[in-house]
Amino acid sequence: MDRHSIVLRAANPTFDEGLVCARYLDEAAEGFFRFWLGRRAVHIIATAFAQPDHDLSYQNVTFAERDNVIVGMVLGYTAEQHRRSSREPLKRAAGRSNLQMRIVGMLFAPIMRIIDSIADGDFYLQAIAVDRELRGEGVGSTLIDSVEDRAVASRSARLVLDVSAKNEGARRLYERRGMTVESEWPKFLFIPRILVRMTREL
Repeated sequence: MDRHSIVLRAANPTFDEGLVCARYLDEAAEGFFRFWLGRRAVHIIATAFAQPDHDLSYQNVTFAERDNVIVGMVLGYTAEQHRRSSREPLKRAAGRSNLQMRIVGMLFAPIMRIIDSIADGDFYLQAIAVDRELRGEGVGSTLIDSVEDRAVASRSARLVLDVSAKNEGARRLYERRGMTVESEWPKFLFIPRILVRMTREL
């Protein structure tokens, strides 16, 4: 596929585009959002998506389109944007599912706090996803290019992401993009690694 046939654009604050974001986001997180928010996860994320100033807001999303159809997404933000973000839009959207959200959040607090560990000056790539039939066609690289451009424009010093330790394909992609492993989590001996943090100076 010709990479020039891919068009990148900022997300719009609509429920329908929130549904697309939610699908990609849960896929990138290997089902964690469904586990965290329950069976209404897609609806909850789509509702919160249209609100500004939180991690999962439309403000942080870039879509890739081919022939006016969304085929991929990247979501990222600066450390400063994360510090200023609120979970209130997600809590309001969760409504009756808020109890499950709080319980899972408490049980998995160490994982939830990992994002809070990004340093000042970092740009955090939270999620990138491409339609399965287009993987290996350059869409992912085009999306990474766009997030790197955003990071440079924000004067961030590093690009940072966390990837599943078992997702070797994604790790190879990031390594080809010059990213290196900074740390692994959890750090305890004899406990399988779950997440790998990768970084690259900008």
